[in-house]
Amino acid sequence: MTRRLRCNGTGSGVNGCPSIHEDLDTGEVIVHGPALTDPDDIAQLRHLNEGEVPIVVPRELLVDFGPKEVVRVPNIIGLDEFDRLFTQFEHTAWRLETRRRYASDELTDTYAQFIQGEPVNWWGVDAEWCAERREQIALGKRFERVRMVDNPPTAGQLYLLDNARRNSAVGEKILSLWRKEADGLGLRTEDFWIFDSRLVALLNFDDADNLVSVELITEPAAVLRYAMVRDAVLHHAIPYEEFAARLTAKED
Repeated sequence: MTRRLRCNGTGSGVNGCPSIHEDLDTGEVIVHGPALTDPDDIAQLRHLNEGEVPIVVPRELLVDFGPKEVVRVPNIIGLDEFDRLFTQFEHTAWRLETRRRYASDELTDTYAQFIQGEPVNWWGVDAEWCAERREQIALGKRFERVRMVDNPPTAGQLYLLDNARRNSAVGEKILSLWRKEADGLGLRTEDFWIFDSRLVALLNFDDADNLVSVELITEPAAVLRYAMVRDAVLHHAIPYEEFAARLTAKED
């Protein structure tokens, strides 16, 4: 079975070598870098078995990106604490949405309208959620999100593409990205918020697409990994209006 690997980080800003990856299922760590080849150096190594390859990595790579715990214990926060993050951050709140559906969307009247083919003319821009967004944006804060879309899009993704009018109306910047492009970047399909580039709220869903928990991540190297995902996604995502226009043209 193919491993699910995550790149934790690299010690090079140029060619990505050496680097540390982590197996998301087993927790094993994979390190790659230049091989140790000098016979006199290799002769000094103990317990080097057949098939093993010694490599050389800078100490900083292990300190910055190696695991800090034998068994990682996630910091799960309550939904009230999660909600407070949206008023306590100082500058930017950025979201990546990767799922094909969200169960909570399907409980709304607007979703029922949309699925029935009725135009959704009222998105509740006077609701409490929208009012809070406008308040924070008036303070000079910025909200952005990128939504991955399958080809063809799922019903839930088409609903959110229409729903983006509401988010945009209260000041959020909404962009879209084909999943195929994201897959080409080797990105993990996780939903998360990143606040001020210093903490991450990782959203965990069950098999029925319900949000079940939120994990708070503050360790700098881990936050950096998510910031790298954000930067890669932003390089390829386009405004949702342009994405919707291309999708309509494609269907025609």
